[in-house]
Amino acid sequence: MFNLIYTTVFFASYGNFYGLSNITIGSFDIMLDYIVAIVCAIVFALILRLPLLPSKPYRYSFDVSAIYPTPIIAIGILSLFLVLNYTFMYNGLVLAVVIGVLSALFVKYLFDFVFPKPLDENTGEDINE
Repeated sequence: MFNLIYTTVFFASYGNFYGLSNITIGSFDIMLDYIVAIVCAIVFALILRLPLLPSKPYRYSFDVSAIYPTPIIAIGILSLFLVLNYTFMYNGLVLAVVIGVLSALFVKYLFDFVFPKPLDENTGEDINE
């Protein structure tokens, strides 16, 4: 299992699409970028007054929160940039902060438009409203 994690973390540092291995970053920088993106996404989502957890029951809730899906979106977008070997400045730290802030803004203002809530079968209205 640790070998899988090792190769997954180092995937972005092997080289970019064109094989230019001289412009790569290490695994410590990659993990630090992920942590910074997660923390920035959660903190900025809380500043935007998103709830920390969705409404109860958690299993059937389609509410957005600071814990889910905000950092998941930040990790996904940051992964795309790292796989393309675009890290911007300071080994990707500035990019991680920008992506964390933008993902919190996306979840707060655009998430319901892009991913609408499912309709309730009984009433024909949105669930959790």
